Amino acid sequence: MLQVTDVSLRFGDRKLFEDVNIKFTPGNCYGLIGANGAGKSTFLKILSGEMDAQTGHVSMGKDERLAVLKQDHFGYEDQRVLDVVLMGYTKLWEIMKEKNEIYMKPDFSDEDGIRAAELEGEFGEMGGWTAEADAEGLLHGLGIGPELMDSQMSELENNQKVKVLLAQSLFGNPDVLLLDEPTNGLDIEAIQWLEDFLIDFENTVIVVSHDRHFLNNVCTHIADLDFGKIQLYVGNYDFWYQSSQLAQQMAQEQNKKKEEKIKELKDFVARFSANASKSKQATSRKKMLDKIELDDIKPSSRKYPYVKFTPEREIGNDLLYVNGLSHTVDGVKVLDNVSFTLNPYDKTVLIGHSEIARTTLLRILAGEITPDEGEVRWGVTTSQSYMPKDNSKYFDGVNTSLVDWLRQYAPPEEQTETFLRGFLGRMLFSGEEAKKKANVLSGGEKMRAMLSRMMLSQANVIMLDEPTNHLDLESITAVNEGLKNFKGSIIFTSYDFEFINTIANKVLEIEKTGAIVKETTYEEYLRDKGLIRN
Repeated sequence: MLQVTDVSLRFGDRKLFEDVNIKFTPGNCYGLIGANGAGKSTFLKILSGEMDAQTGHVSMGKDERLAVLKQDHFGYEDQRVLDVVLMGYTKLWEIMKEKNEIYMKPDFSDEDGIRAAELEGEFGEMGGWTAEADAEGLLHGLGIGPELMDSQMSELENNQKVKVLLAQSLFGNPDVLLLDEPTNGLDIEAIQWLEDFLIDFENTVIVVSHDRHFLNNVCTHIADLDFGKIQLYVGNYDFWYQSSQLAQQMAQEQNKKKEEKIKELKDFVARFSANASKSKQATSRKKMLDKIELDDIKPSSRKYPYVKFTPEREIGNDLLYVNGLSHTVDGVKVLDNVSFTLNPYDKTVLIGHSEIARTTLLRILAGEITPDEGEVRWGVTTSQSYMPKDNSKYFDGVNTSLVDWLRQYAPPEEQTETFLRGFLGRMLFSGEEAKKKANVLSGGEKMRAMLSRMMLSQANVIMLDEPTNHLDLESITAVNEGLKNFKGSIIFTSYDFEFINTIANKVLEIEKTGAIVKETTYEEYLRDKGLIRN
C-alpha cells in the first residue's frame, strides 16, 4: 500500500498540486492522467522519493518495496543483460554480489563462512535460488531471447534496451510498481504480455501512458490530476472520459434538461458497471469494479482542440495507383517492386517490416522525393496534404509569429488576423500564445500547428506519419475523432492501437518485396497474424 498525505508542490507562482491525500491499495492498477504539464511525471518522482514535496509525505508499509521503470536507456551499457534485470531487486542483488565476493576470496576464513551462511539464508528467503530463472522468464515474455541474455547492454538495439529496463522494474514482485510510459518502444506482442502481467499482478501499480487501449485494458482506477488535486475514479480510461464528458454537458445544460442528463449519466454508469464486472481486470485477482458513485463524477477542466478536416471537393472515381515502386536509402533498398491500388474513401494504415520503408513510401506519395523506379498516379480530382514525422523544416529558423506562420498556408479569403486567431484559439493557442514565434514551439504545439495547416488545406486526401507523437491524450482523442469523421481518404502510420483500429478500414502491408492490401480492421489483421488472441 502507498499512502500520500497532504502532499503539495509549487514551482514559483505555479501550483502543480496541493494537499493531495490518496491511498493506492494492492490489487489495483491506477492510470495517472492529466493535461500536458499537469505534473504526472513529477508526481511519480515524489512517490518514488526521487523528488521531495514541499509539504506532506509519502509512506509505505513496513518492509515493502517500490520499483520504478527507469528512463535512461544508456545507463547500463557495460552490464550483462540478465544482471541489469536482477539489479531491479537492489537488496537481493547486493546479497548476490557480497556472497560471490566472499566465495572468491583466496584466504576464506571462519568469519567468511559464518557471513556466507547468513547471506545464503537471506538469499533463499528472498527467492534467490529462482532469481535468474525468473529474470529470464520476464525477458522471454517481452521478446528478449536467450541468445541476448549474456550480451552487454551496449550490444542491444534501443527498443531491446527498453524491454530490459521494463523487466528490471517488474522483477522480484515489488509491492508498488511505478511505470511512466511503459509501452513506448514495445511491439504488439510485448504490450499484450505486459497487459496480462499487470492484470494478474497482485500488488499496486501506478501507470502514466498515452496509450488509451493499454489504459483501458489494465486499469481498475483512473487517478485524474486536475485542479491541483488528484481525484480517484473506479474504472478505466474510457469510463473516465465518457463520464466526465457527460458531466460537462450536464453542467452546461439549462435546468430543464439536467434531469435528462442525470438519467443519461446514471444509465451510462450502470452499463459500464455491468460490462466491467466481466472484464479481465475484474475476473483476475483485482477488486471487482462495482462501486461507482454518481456523485464522484465531475466535469474535467481539460480542453480539447477542435479538429475537423473538411475537403473542398469530393474524390472522383480514382484515388491512387502505384506500380513497381522501388527506392534505396543509404545503400539499402527499403522499397522493392511495390504495387497497389487504393480506392476513394479508403482509410489505410501502413504496416510493415521497416519504419524507414513506411516513411519513404509516404514521402514518395506526397511528392517530397522521387522513387528510383516505378509510377505513382493520383486521381485527377484528388488533393493531398501531408504531415511528416519530422516537421523541423517547417519551423527551424522561422522567426515569425504563429499567426503569420499559419497565414502562408491559408486560402486568400481566410488570411485575416481575426480568422487566423480564432482558428488558432480552437486549436488551444489562445490570446498571447498565437503571437509565439514559430521556432520556439514545443513538440506538442508544433503538432497542433501542423494539424491547423492541414485543416486549412481542405485536401480530400490526408497523409500522416505517426501523427500522435508529442501529443497529449486530449489532442490524440481530438485528432482520432477528426479523422474518423473525415469525408475523404487517409493514408497513415501509427503505433497507437486505438487510433489505428478506429480509423483504418484497410491495411497496406509493406513486405521485403512488394506490398499487399487487406480490406480489414487492424484488430482483425493482428488476429489473423496470430499477434493477438481472441
